[in-house]
Amino acid sequence: MRLFRTPFVSLLLRLLAVCAVLALPLPAAHAHSSSNAYLALQSRGDALVLRTDVHLRDADLQFDLDSDRDGQLRWAEVAARSAELQAWLRGGIALQAGGQACELQPLDLLASERSDGHYLSAEWAVACADGRTNGLALRYALLFDRDRLHRALVKVELPGAEDSAVLSPERPEAVLLPEQPRSAWQVFGHYVVEGVWHIWIGLDHILFLLSLLVLAPLLPQGRRVSEWVAQPALRPALLDVLAVVTAFTVAHSITLGLAIFEVVTLPAVWIETVIAASVVLAALNNLLGGVSLKRWRLAFVFGLIHGFGFANVLLDLELPATQLAVALAGFNIGVELGQLAIVAVFFPIAWALRRTAFYRRGVVIGGSIGIAIMGTWWIVERLGLLE
Repeated sequence: MRLFRTPFVSLLLRLLAVCAVLALPLPAAHAHSSSNAYLALQSRGDALVLRTDVHLRDADLQFDLDSDRDGQLRWAEVAARSAELQAWLRGGIALQAGGQACELQPLDLLASERSDGHYLSAEWAVACADGRTNGLALRYALLFDRDRLHRALVKVELPGAEDSAVLSPERPEAVLLPEQPRSAWQVFGHYVVEGVWHIWIGLDHILFLLSLLVLAPLLPQGRRVSEWVAQPALRPALLDVLAVVTAFTVAHSITLGLAIFEVVTLPAVWIETVIAASVVLAALNNLLGGVSLKRWRLAFVFGLIHGFGFANVLLDLELPATQLAVALAGFNIGVELGQLAIVAVFFPIAWALRRTAFYRRGVVIGGSIGIAIMGTWWIVERLGLLE
């Protein structure tokens, strides 16, 4: 089979070598998208407890917590502003039952750690007038005014009842544990939207995809890409695009499923760093001209890693088992729809410009160099070398 010829095997071995190098203890990688907050509603003995985790970076932007200006945020500096932080967190969260506000009684303020860094965690005991847990309306308003891409990932885990939600500036409120359980179609549709949104805000995924598509309107001619000419027929160019998109789709669907069902797990720092490396390699591959690797092979190999990146979004939600398969299907289809929308916008423009020197030199060569530089910056950032 053509798939297993030497260049493909060589590329796969290089990828495994990169992963081996990255198997060293490293700081947490920075997320490729905007920040998330995490809310969990759980029972603790006879009490109902709401916990909110907000990234310390976001709290620092809000309150300028680094009081000694040494560039290092310490817990003593955070604790000194605990009353303000508690009031801020409490002011951005509202919980109602039966139309009446529930009282949130402060329990604790502490630091916690997740894969992408340190978080400020606040806990409250929830007291609702009628003691009900079904039909709770949760409203979240923290950070939306600063970051329109911010998301609050909500998890409910009570005896005999589980639920989850994603809150955004457009959807700041959710009804938890509704009297009438959500249908599979509602869950599916919700995660289709989240999948589309995720691919659109994931700049590294977008640049990787565009790097693989930028040569599709050109016909190889000579060793230097500047010598390539415009593809005369539309069909070969579309088949090239189809090969790249299909390879990427198949690859990330495989690892998205494996990660969600915990068949294979990898540390987030490896995933995010290799995703950044894939952006660099895909861009540099465009500059190799006649000796470049087949782009659909790059799409498949690195698509496997991008699938783990997509999975981290769903894993952050800690979805209940009863919703997992439906959410996975919806999210994956959403990613594909978002990806196809990007292709639908980019390819007609590239096809129209393919005969110009601007496209070959400005878009292909200049664009690939720019993308490689940005990807290199992400690698340095995600390895923690800027701290």
